[in-house]
Amino acid sequence: MDPAMSFNILLGVTGSIAAHKAIDIASALTKAGHCLTVILTADAQRFVLPLPFQVLSRHPVITDVYDTEEGWKPAHIRFADEADILLIAPATANCLAKLAHGIADDALSCIALALRPEARVFIAPAMNGNMWNHPATCSNLAILIARGITLIAPESGQLSCGYEGVGRLASVEQIVARITESIARTSSV
Repeated sequence: MDPAMSFNILLGVTGSIAAHKAIDIASALTKAGHCLTVILTADAQRFVLPLPFQVLSRHPVITDVYDTEEGWKPAHIRFADEADILLIAPATANCLAKLAHGIADDALSCIALALRPEARVFIAPAMNGNMWNHPATCSNLAILIARGITLIAPESGQLSCGYEGVGRLASVEQIVARITESIARTSSV
């Protein structure tokens, strides 16, 4: 990839059984030549470990807002300043609520709140179908879309909770394609 087309991408991973798919997303974005930094919430770490993300991204994984950092600038501010794209995949209902209401109580939500206005944000939700269809989630999603966040909608099918319906994380290929398309549009301007 042309270094001029390389983007600084933050991949936020939240606590969902779909978190294991984020490993493949990290791999694909790194192979595409982007500078990738992964942020794992505490709940995400109940499903996946930092090491695969560190190896695939070739960067340390952010797991805490107080992770040590070189220099004087807090890590969450530095990453927010440098990011071109924030992709949260999977994004839980809790994550959507935090983003919609400006709650910054972990590294991911602090970084999201501190992003520069020109940085693009993509969310790929994954959750139980009843949670996805709940009025609170619908309201939170509407707030986020009104703010310009791009939704990569969940798919329908068999959910890990045993239900059938909407709520499965979009495919890795679809998520990576949406990011790639957005980058291509930017690069052609």
